[in-house]
Amino acid sequence: MAHVLLIDDDRNLREVVGFILREAGHGVTDAASATEGLMICERERFDLVVTDMKMPGRDGMDVLQAVLPSGVPVIVLTAHGTVSQAVAAMQLGAASYLLKPFERAELLVAVDRALAESALRRDNANLRELLRRRQADAGLVYRSRAMAELVDAARRAAATDAPVLITGESGTGKELIARLVHDASPRWEGPLVAVNCGSLTGELMASELFGHVRGAFTGADRDHGGRIRAAHGGTLLLDEIGELPPALQPKLLRALELRQVDPVGGTRPVDVDFRLICATNRDLVAAARDGAFREDLYYRIAIIVLRVPPLRERPEDIAVLWEHFTKLHGGADVRTEASLLADLAARPWQGNARELRNLNQRLIALRRRDVLGLDDLDRVESAAGLSGATAVGSRAGRPADAATAPLVGPLPEGGLNLPKLERELIQRALAHCGGNKTQAAAYLGLPRHVLIYRLKKFGRR
Repeated sequence: MAHVLLIDDDRNLREVVGFILREAGHGVTDAASATEGLMICERERFDLVVTDMKMPGRDGMDVLQAVLPSGVPVIVLTAHGTVSQAVAAMQLGAASYLLKPFERAELLVAVDRALAESALRRDNANLRELLRRRQADAGLVYRSRAMAELVDAARRAAATDAPVLITGESGTGKELIARLVHDASPRWEGPLVAVNCGSLTGELMASELFGHVRGAFTGADRDHGGRIRAAHGGTLLLDEIGELPPALQPKLLRALELRQVDPVGGTRPVDVDFRLICATNRDLVAAARDGAFREDLYYRIAIIVLRVPPLRERPEDIAVLWEHFTKLHGGADVRTEASLLADLAARPWQGNARELRNLNQRLIALRRRDVLGLDDLDRVESAAGLSGATAVGSRAGRPADAATAPLVGPLPEGGLNLPKLERELIQRALAHCGGNKTQAAAYLGLPRHVLIYRLKKFGRR
């Protein structure tokens, strides 16, 4: 059952209470004073402490204050003359108290209740930790080593309270990494307040970030706490931090260093506790060098720097992301042909995961069946005015404007055999692309299904 520490200077009471608890199946260690009991606590781990309130020297309140931080429940025993102390002990966090003399049943009910409530708190803490871990994983889909290393670095950063700067191209998922850092941190139960620094003007940004007092400017008819104060106890995410107006950069630096904000129109600073995460697709080092971003602020926000690699640097993530988006947009019944996945893996994805997600949503919305193939891709891109070459840019290793370059010299006087020339160009394009029809179609500026049709016409497959 439970391991109980019994502290009381009355030997007879220790013997009676100890007998009752042992008879109920509990293990009991007893101590004749608070000092002795606390020394035993340093050596052993107990599930419950039962202590007398009034003892010579250190008393039950001392025991309670020393034991409670460990999470072990405490039941206090008291006589009628010290009921007020027992009430104070309950207010401090004691599980319950018993008035002497008490019946056997009263003791066992109090012990069972204290142990049950303690077990419930442990289960709740375990469930909350499980929820925190699952919440921290939400939205992150990857297979590549580069992303695995990034996630590991983000989790290690989360254990600290240091500012984090997340860099990367647009569409790479910087906000997901920011949420991971928040959700895996000790502040995970606090708010995650996100602000896009590029969406507001300087005057509005000052009020939005730092708050304002009533009458600070025209239209300020009430106090406004601001986004930094809204993040108290949690995390503030400043997206596009490179767009923060220069006039506000020293105010943010002051807020970080002093943990205080100065509301617009206010006369005194307000204390605030928050963790800062910033995200940017700009080169802030270059911006600081050019005077467009404060160098001291950069070094203050870039204690830990996490770079999210673009999708083209981790092509092994394309297929798993595509399947994730497919389930998200189309459900479990929609599948993707291997040829389409191969085509997707060959693309540069300048818009990164956001571009991939948008294409997935478009294909699923316009699909004619529950198996997505290259014909669906060609049809959707043709309807949008895109060819395979346009969609993939320089995938075949040629410049994007190569389609406009001349492929032949002056026309021969005797004329041309166009079908023969077309066949030869297609054969040369296939050879150039190693036999890959998807890349050859892109090289020739054709939708893939058109290339397949022409190959069939020429007797090739």
